[in-house]
Amino acid sequence: MEQVWWPAMGQMEHLYGEYEVNDFKDGVRFLDFAYLRHPHKIAIEIDGYGPHCRDIDRRAFADRLVRQNHLILDDWILLRFSFDDVKEHPRQCQQMIQQMLGKLYSQEAVRELTLHQREIIRIVSHQLKPVPPVEISNILGISTQFARKLMQDLVVKQYLASASQGERVRYYRIGKRKLER
Repeated sequence: MEQVWWPAMGQMEHLYGEYEVNDFKDGVRFLDFAYLRHPHKIAIEIDGYGPHCRDIDRRAFADRLVRQNHLILDDWILLRFSFDDVKEHPRQCQQMIQQMLGKLYSQEAVRELTLHQREIIRIVSHQLKPVPPVEISNILGISTQFARKLMQDLVVKQYLASASQGERVRYYRIGKRKLER
């Protein structure tokens, strides 16, 4: 995994090899790798063709599926790679890991915003002209003072920017930072 994880991430923090998990029969199983970073638990499995496909019987095949289902039911996110891909196509594996972590952890920015703030960004982004707090107040049914406070916070976070001349901000437009979906 060093040829995949290290080049993709540049560090090994939160990654654990041969991670022990309890199974549904009160036994123990091992994940090839576990990436444990709040709020997600990510299991990374690397399967060789011989021991994980060609050489298994029906009972082992069924057991692997049950094991995978229990991991999912226990809120694990599962990412699987073939041993051949890790060895022969490490860049492809790196990209998949980066995509997954980007998808899961880029949403942290969205979680830092309240529902009102996300709605303000949506409203402002659909307007052709700058938007005053009183318009947000009317649309959302909140006080103008509260709308102004929310919009000022969005300016600090760079989701909105001032569209006014001078010191007093009366109108807002979309800022530099984009809201991830």
